[in-house]
Amino acid sequence: MKLNLYGGKFVVFEGLDGSGQSTQAKLLKEYFDQQGIAAFLTKEPTQWTVAGKKIKEVLGEEKKLEPLQLQELFVRDRSQHLKKEIVPALKAGKIVICDRYFFSTLAFGGIDVPISELMAMNDMFLYPDKTFFLKVRPEVCLQRIEKREEGVKFFEKLEKLRKVAANYQKIFQDAPNAVILNGEKSILEIHKKIINNLNF
Repeated sequence: MKLNLYGGKFVVFEGLDGSGQSTQAKLLKEYFDQQGIAAFLTKEPTQWTVAGKKIKEVLGEEKKLEPLQLQELFVRDRSQHLKKEIVPALKAGKIVICDRYFFSTLAFGGIDVPISELMAMNDMFLYPDKTFFLKVRPEVCLQRIEKREEGVKFFEKLEKLRKVAANYQKIFQDAPNAVILNGEKSILEIHKKIINNLNF
């Protein structure tokens, strides 16, 4: 992994589907906007790379791929994402807030592909300055997902969510610059804890 030696800071949000990480990423962007601090909000997989569009089709269950092929798409998408959006924003001195990053690849992809293999595939990428992991029980995540009325998608089944949660637990045991938060607290409580834990 490469350390961020650019001018800006790189913040990542992680969690199970339904953990609230997207909500907190948006709130942090709004916070920086209010403070007059230049921030750029982005997410993975992207919607604009060829690989990102293919991933969307697989996750929407419109297309099938072997697990390793899917993870290779995530790597290609991430490479483009860093090159075209994340690194230029960091070079411009902005705080980049990313909703999901390679930790998602390890946790979700690790259901079908060995985590060690996935780590090797992602080894050349930039390491975040701060990662916030919102820990929420899989059962609670599924209840939240069902309330969205968008239908339950590819990874959003209880058995899969439990496996992903176990993978996240392993990943964040010793991860540098990672903060584990109780994602079952109120949105405002979590947001305040994030602000208090920025300290970079």
